[in-house]
Amino acid sequence: MASSTSSYLRGIRDALPFLLVVAPFGMLFGVVATEAGLNIAQVMGFSVVVIAGAAQFTALQLMQEQAPTVIVLASALAVNLRMAMYAASLAPHLGAAPGWQRVLIAYFNVDGTYALSHLRYEARPDLSLPEKVGYYMGTATVICVPWYIASWAGAVLGAAIPAELSIDFAVPIAFMSFFAPALRTAAHVAAALAAIILAISLQWVPNNLWILLAGAGGMIVGAEVERRMAK
Repeated sequence: MASSTSSYLRGIRDALPFLLVVAPFGMLFGVVATEAGLNIAQVMGFSVVVIAGAAQFTALQLMQEQAPTVIVLASALAVNLRMAMYAASLAPHLGAAPGWQRVLIAYFNVDGTYALSHLRYEARPDLSLPEKVGYYMGTATVICVPWYIASWAGAVLGAAIPAELSIDFAVPIAFMSFFAPALRTAAHVAAALAAIILAISLQWVPNNLWILLAGAGGMIVGAEVERRMAK
């Protein structure tokens, strides 16, 4: 028990720097969501159910463009497909946890909790299962719980902003800030450029399907560039 508690506190400590990202982006989502017409209850339902910043901003952008619901859902799911890879990577470490713990682990499986936990597990393969679960929940406490609070604060703030002070521009800017730091290799840059070119050239496609087509095209180009570089 003492070891799992210590591991939980270690997870909290390691995750503290993420507050510098979680707090402002959570507030930004709350503000922009209310600006887009959502009330505070809807904003909180969005953040609690989805709990994924990139997917939430993507869905919100499409909702503002009056995209069909199926396109909004498909796009948000496409953005979050990486979570499936995260889950597969964590399964050898956390797969033996009790069912109720696995439910919480799956729910809190976001970029920050995965990255910190995976690094910790690789560096300390001797950790017991309770210690691994404790560490993971420690990171989730700092990364996920403040997301709700920041979203609520942003929603309250956004409800007080006059209608004439529109800040719709913040959604694409925020979304660009998510992926720009990840452009570290030629394959990443090629994927981004291909997606941009396709997004611009496919504007004629109805029901905003150009978003899914551009995303798929970008992934194909990125994978091909990476394959050729590997050879």
